[in-house]
This record gives sequence, structure tokens and C-alpha cells, in this order.
Amino acid sequence: MPTITKLCSMAEASEHKTKGDCWVVIHDKVYDVSSYMDDHPGGDDVLTAAAGKDATDDFEDAGHSESAKELMKKFFIGEIDPTAPTIPNKQDNHSNQSSCNISQKVIDFTKQYWVLPVTIAGISVVAGFLFLHKKLQ
Repeated sequence: MPTITKLCSMAEASEHKTKGDCWVVIHDKVYDVSSYMDDHPGGDDVLTAAAGKDATDDFEDAGHSESAKELMKKFFIGEIDPTAPTIPNKQDNHSNQSSCNISQKVIDFTKQYWVLPVTIAGISVVAGFLFLHKKLQ
């Protein structure tokens, strides 16, 4: 008897992103990992961060073992419907832009104010040499 696979849209998957109701999408397959949150070796915050979105890259980057991939089958609930329209999550885009802006500001700040730490380090080195020279006399 063939198994029936539930088709889910990304919009539907994105509604399940809490610790008690957590779906992740990996390789266009949907997994309900709500019951696995406390057992996940990386902690529940890793799964919560990947919840409701395509976590394929995160999953592959983590280098999961074959046994972890086998365990995933237990949580499989469906596949992403390729015909469903994908609606970008405006809130996620905003938070990504926000974090990019913050990191860009930090980079700009360090480029602009590199003189101060270099000056402090230089003064410290000179003071150390003067102290040692005076102590050796």
C-alpha cells in the first residue's frame, strides 16, 4: 500500500515555529520536530531558529550523521508543494536587513576608528620600554 504524503506550503510551514509546535523544512520535506526539542543534541534553540523555514543549508552545514538522518524519518509529515506560491516573510527580511546593517556599521566603525586602538597599543609599548630601560639602570 503506497503511503500518502501531505503537501504543505511554505506559508503553512512558517506558521509552526514555536517550541511546542515546531516544523522544519529540509530538502523540501517537512518534519514536525516538536517532540524532539528536548532531545536534540544542539539544543532546542537550534531547532527553534530553523522552525518554519527552509533549514536545508543549516542542516547540511551542521554535518549531521547518517543515524541523525535516519532518525529524521520518524518526524516526517509531508513535502513542500512545488505548485504553492512562496510568499516572502517580510519580518524575516527586515530582521536580516537589520542584522546586516548592524554588522556593516561595526565594520565601518572599525575602519574609521582604527587609529585609537593602534595609538593606545603604541603608547603601551613605548611606556613598557621606558619602564624596563629605567629599571635596568
